[in-house]
Amino acid sequence: MKRAFGLLASLVLLASCGEGTTDGYRISGTLSGEIEDGKRVFLRRSDENLQTVDVDTTAIQGGTFSFEGAIEQPELYYVFVEGSRSPVPLVLEKGSVELRGHVDSLSLARVSGTPQNEAYSEFLSEAREMSLRRMSMNQDLNAAVQQNDSAIITALRDEYFELQDRQLAFEQDFVASHPEALISVLILNRLLEGELTPVQEIKSLYAALDPSIKETHHARTLAEVIARVETTAIGATAPDFSGPSPDGETLSLKGSLGKVTLVDFWAGWCRPCRAENPNIVQVYNQYKDKGFQVVGISLDRNETQWKEAIAKDGLVWPQISNLQYFNGPIAQLYGIRAIPASFLLDENGVIIAKNLRGPALGAKVAELLP
Repeated sequence: MKRAFGLLASLVLLASCGEGTTDGYRISGTLSGEIEDGKRVFLRRSDENLQTVDVDTTAIQGGTFSFEGAIEQPELYYVFVEGSRSPVPLVLEKGSVELRGHVDSLSLARVSGTPQNEAYSEFLSEAREMSLRRMSMNQDLNAAVQQNDSAIITALRDEYFELQDRQLAFEQDFVASHPEALISVLILNRLLEGELTPVQEIKSLYAALDPSIKETHHARTLAEVIARVETTAIGATAPDFSGPSPDGETLSLKGSLGKVTLVDFWAGWCRPCRAENPNIVQVYNQYKDKGFQVVGISLDRNETQWKEAIAKDGLVWPQISNLQYFNGPIAQLYGIRAIPASFLLDENGVIIAKNLRGPALGAKVAELLP
């Protein structure tokens, strides 16, 4: 199924080329526009919980700022300017990095000075063209919808899907031809998370990466995600699990399987999950007597809120939660990084579909349990 997707901000703003220091890194920033001396600038990175943490802080003087430090391997960092919501991502590695931009348009800042960012510049030239074309098509589509012009709507949707396919092919080809680039790892991670490319193709592209890049934090994390995704790919046997129910009993997947089973990852705090629950209830009530089962895995952290959501939404099937958010063992086992997420299993626990929602879920269950 085709999915709409956009470029990650971190892929649209890295940077580029040259020689520099051999003992560490130096970032030299120059900002134009009205910006007062003393405004703070932060160098940040993402931690294991995907939250940005400060690494260093400096202040702007005469429109310039700088950071210096040591780093062992290339890694994605972010430069934040106080008062601006647009961080400037860059690949931090040994050498001299130059950042130039306007204070009012930091998203367009130019970063240069290290080899990793040469690859980015090449990627960016094509990616920006497609991004601008997609934005233009969205505007045209909105206008056509307002005018109720079905012919233009159909033509634009076809063109949109064609653009998606072209972007996907470009990104896959880019990774294959740039095995030494850290940005290739970031592209693979996005393709994997968005389920835009089969995991075996991702695995093959990853295997061809340069050994030095595979040693980076980003690549090691991607390798772990690939391994988890392989275990929950369509055609694989769903990993068994067990956990506490609302009344304190221990339930397992193996002990809860029906002829067709939906493993549903959700949470009481998740609005899209709560919006989908009535659809699951309807499908469950329609097919439960034919062998349809649901096993709910909640990523809640508060037991009371979890139980209240179950009662309010009328979720009468087995429920499990370790009350550990995304850090729970079942969420980790299945590589869950966003919800709602679901896996449809046959009577042997083999995964036959993923993330079916709305009418698609009912149609698939009707096909399996006529």
